[in-house]
Order: sequence, then structure tokens, then C-alpha cells
Amino acid sequence: MAIFHSHVKIFSRGHGESAVGAAAYRSGQKLTNEYDGIIHDYTRKTGVVHTEIFLPANAPAEFADRTTLWNSVEKIEKQCNSQLAREINVALPVELSYEQNLSLLRRYITENFVNSGMTVDLAYHIKKDENPHAHILLTMRPFNEDGTWGAKARKVDGVKVCTVDWNEHSKATEWRANWAAIGSEYLEAGGHADRIDHRSYAEQGIEKIPTIHMGVAASQMEKRCIKTDRGDINREVIMTNSEMKQLRARINKYNAWIDEIKDNAPPPLIEILYAISNHDTDSPLYKKLADL
Repeated sequence: MAIFHSHVKIFSRGHGESAVGAAAYRSGQKLTNEYDGIIHDYTRKTGVVHTEIFLPANAPAEFADRTTLWNSVEKIEKQCNSQLAREINVALPVELSYEQNLSLLRRYITENFVNSGMTVDLAYHIKKDENPHAHILLTMRPFNEDGTWGAKARKVDGVKVCTVDWNEHSKATEWRANWAAIGSEYLEAGGHADRIDHRSYAEQGIEKIPTIHMGVAASQMEKRCIKTDRGDINREVIMTNSEMKQLRARINKYNAWIDEIKDNAPPPLIEILYAISNHDTDSPLYKKLADL
């Protein structure tokens, strides 16, 4: 069954994170961070089936190389708490083939990020014990016309103004909605009945409690029959949803029974007496009494 998952994360130097390290882990490569000299070696990582870099207009051609791209990002950010990169992690529909999901990713990335001026580093993962998913690593600065990095913000009349809208909260909602829309389009084109919906159950009008995201570690432990806190929560949610479904079915049954009683109940005595005393021959009640 197709599931919706789209998680947005910011990599910050202030949290001890690096763009080079994030790119190395997701691509399963060995990359050296020239900013701090740390070597990030993830060549033993399994499940990386495809990686690709997408360049927008004005981006230097050499940024198609992963090491060059992310070391340039590390170099341009001078602050100890600089935000280095943004990541969007999406779950891919299991109903679609590898080629279909790759086509879905390329279209989504091009329409939502590359066309807006972001450089994108894609890593497509398929592991035996996990649903297929993708890591979409995004640059946070625009490019100037000469291919140099632009500013994230500038001061206008003494007020700091962002040069791009990528950090607005509404963008995350927009990206989630677009992922659901394009994913559903691919599912429909593939002849699948399932669709992806980014809205919550409440927003969809579904009376159901959502389960929580398990994550890689908990999912792997559960597959080995090791119970986890997240797994226990989801099992309780599933049981509660089942009980609620049964309860709603019983309520609907009782309501239908009550409606049936109301429909077949005899008219009040006052209405019978009124119809007889007034000889209202056009009244359905009078005609019914006359047939008795």
C-alpha cells in the first residue's frame, strides 16, 4: 500500500553536522570535508541504488561533482552555526517499479527545486528490510548570474530580507502537497488504485488515529521480533482503530434500527382523531384508516 512520508531537515554546523558528511552517508561514498579535514567514509553502506546531482541555471558545471559541490558549500558558510543544507526524505510507492520511481523523483526535483534555483543531490535507497525511499539534499543559497554563490539575505533599509523564499514555512507544506500530487499521478498512470495524500486523517475527514513513523532502527528490530516503544504505540493505535471501527458499525446499525421503528410507528392518537373528526378525505392518514 502506498504511504505518505515527507520529512524536512536542516543540517547545521551549530549542531555538529556537515554537508559533506551528509552527502557521503546518503551516497555511500568516501568524501573529505576540506573545512575541518574530517574524512567521511561510507563506502560499505548498502542499499544505495542510484545517485544524481541536478544543477540549476547559473550553477558551475564542476558542481556536478559531489565533493566539489559540498566543499564549496562548506567554504562559503563562515559562521559556526551556519545552516549548510536542507534535506527532504520521501517514501517511494512500493507499487511502482524502480524506473517509475526514478522518473517520479526526477520530475518532482526538477519542478520543485531545480527550477527555483537549488542544486539537488539525490540518493535513492532500496534495502531489503525497508520501504524504498529517497534523500533529496538541497543547497540553501541561490546562484548569481556569474555562477558564484549569492547571499541568503540582505539588508534593505536596515531590515534583513531573505533573497529566496525557500525558508518560509509554507514552502514545506507546498513541497509535501506536490509530492503527494505527483506520486498519485504516477500511481494512477500505472493502473494502481492507491493514492498518496499529504493531509492528516482529520483534514481528510477520516475518523482514524494515525500511526507514528517507525524509523529505520525500530523497523529493523521489529522485523527481528524485538519489540520497540514505537512498535508498541503503533500496535495500540491499530487495536484502538479496530475497536472504533466496530463501535461505529454498531452505532450505525442501531441508528438504522431506530429509523426503521420511526418509519413504521403508528401516528399519534391526536392526529388520528383530527383526521376522523374533520373528514379530511385527502389526508393519507384518513385514507389509511378507511382501509382498515
